[in-house]
Amino acid sequence: MTTPIRRTTILAVLAVLVWQAPAYAHHPMGGEMPQTFLQGLLSGLGHPIIGLDHLAAIVGVGALAGIARRGVVPVLIFSAAMMAGVALHLARVDLPGGELLVGLATLAIGALLILRVAISPALAVPLFGVAGLVHGHALGESVVGAEPTPIVAYLVGLFIVQSAIGLGACALAQHLTIDRIRTSALSAIGIVVALIGGAVAAQAAGLTV
Repeated sequence: MTTPIRRTTILAVLAVLVWQAPAYAHHPMGGEMPQTFLQGLLSGLGHPIIGLDHLAAIVGVGALAGIARRGVVPVLIFSAAMMAGVALHLARVDLPGGELLVGLATLAIGALLILRVAISPALAVPLFGVAGLVHGHALGESVVGAEPTPIVAYLVGLFIVQSAIGLGACALAQHLTIDRIRTSALSAIGIVVALIGGAVAAQAAGLTV
């Protein structure tokens, strides 16, 4: 393991430990239900950023899209599937083992990134679709019971921020694939994503202390 990857891995472990501490990490509004359009928008903009597992998945999807030179399509597939996941939660459709699935999906994305797999469209659609769906279902918990206006604003915020992050990661990955030295940074990012996904899955499975 090279020095940059080792350093990034250590930082990733520390980030996971920090992430596990505050229980309010998925609540930009301090745990309160958004009541207005602005509150819903801020909540939607904040969730994919302060929820480290969701942020990791979005970055991983964008980076995989960049490696494969697939452009915006995989990112938009993930974003659209996440919207569908939120809608399922609002429709009271249960997703057994939701947090475990979130962790496993993120872990899979990280593993593909570590290997720097140029993912094909045949694999990208189901993988990013399922990953987006389970992540969206988890994010939908924050607006269950809210009025339609803040829910719409929440969805708008989610779509904007996750698409922006994903496209940014896609552009970065395309830049990093120029030479072999830079591609090691993609493996480092993949390690971070996989560690976060693994931590979420382990916690959901009751394997953490």
